[in-house]
Amino acid sequence: MSASRIAFYAPMKAPTHPTPSGDRAMAQNLMELLQLGGAEVILASELRLYDKLGDPAHQQLLQRRAADEVSRLVEELPPVDAWVTYHNYYKAPDLLGPAVAEARGIPYVQIESTRAKKRLKGPWAAFAQAAHEAADQAAVIFYLTDQDRQTLERDRAGDQQLVHLRPFLPQDALPPARAESDVAGRTLLAAGMMRPGDKLASYALIAETLRHLEKTERAGDWQLLIAGDGPARSEVDALMAPFGDRVRFLGQLGPEAMTDAYRAADLFLWPGVNEAFGMVYLEAQSHGLPVVAQDRPGLRDVLLPGDYPAPDAGARALAARVVHLLADASERKDLGRRARDHIACHHLRPAASATLWAALKPLFREHSA
Repeated sequence: MSASRIAFYAPMKAPTHPTPSGDRAMAQNLMELLQLGGAEVILASELRLYDKLGDPAHQQLLQRRAADEVSRLVEELPPVDAWVTYHNYYKAPDLLGPAVAEARGIPYVQIESTRAKKRLKGPWAAFAQAAHEAADQAAVIFYLTDQDRQTLERDRAGDQQLVHLRPFLPQDALPPARAESDVAGRTLLAAGMMRPGDKLASYALIAETLRHLEKTERAGDWQLLIAGDGPARSEVDALMAPFGDRVRFLGQLGPEAMTDAYRAADLFLWPGVNEAFGMVYLEAQSHGLPVVAQDRPGLRDVLLPGDYPAPDAGARALAARVVHLLADASERKDLGRRARDHIACHHLRPAASATLWAALKPLFREHSA
């Protein structure tokens, strides 16, 4: 496998993109995972094929740019044994990999691909069709969530192989265990980019949860730490202003400072509105933090199975769960230990590497035969 060379591509956001995000982190982690497996990994292109708003004219422009990039890659890309694309979906279809792989006669693989038939009509129709066609060409698709599995199985192309690759942390072992006290802790931690849309909706839900905590004597003298920043910072500031110094903003943190934040907290509070899965949940649990979140499809793939309020139960149910765990140190400690075990078994790099290469090695052998 040391002789294998892989072309890697992420149409939504290249691993070299300057703006941090879960997509960028996952792309970086996947490139590293492939390299640690013994392959030479080449970033095939940094071309971003992302249409956020559903603008057909913009999609046509991106398709023209993609056609030019395909022509360049067919001529200039060094010899590779396979093409691997991360995150093919209706807003960011892979318009490069299928064409280059076919021209070069190499296997084409996708990691985290989604099929959305309802998008085949409407403003993203052309991109949705392209995403479907790209998925059809993949010999192997690694899916990260059960929600994606359902549609991939429904529309599976021929004898295409579907493999469950669990979301993972880019590390081989858990971080050191947190020191726990028998005294009820009162520090909550939230972490998320501050941008309009689903992230801001999670912050709004947190603010509503805090309003319920203020009315609950049993909640005690709680404090919320918030790690994150972004274009919606002023809106988040306004949401949290009523709680004064009970809410403290930490800003955007690097890995070491984020570790300190996890270790300083007693609970991780993030509702997870429309999260695909959320790397912060893996990080929080790896540090032994119990998670208070809503019972949502993507979150079920990464959270320790347990008691999570339904979305329609709203902020009141989130607050009740927070109050219960803040007041019960023994349950909090038990959940923290079980969360760490869950991450160690399913969501660290060794498990992900074993899954990835179990599917890729036979593909490479078939291609070289």
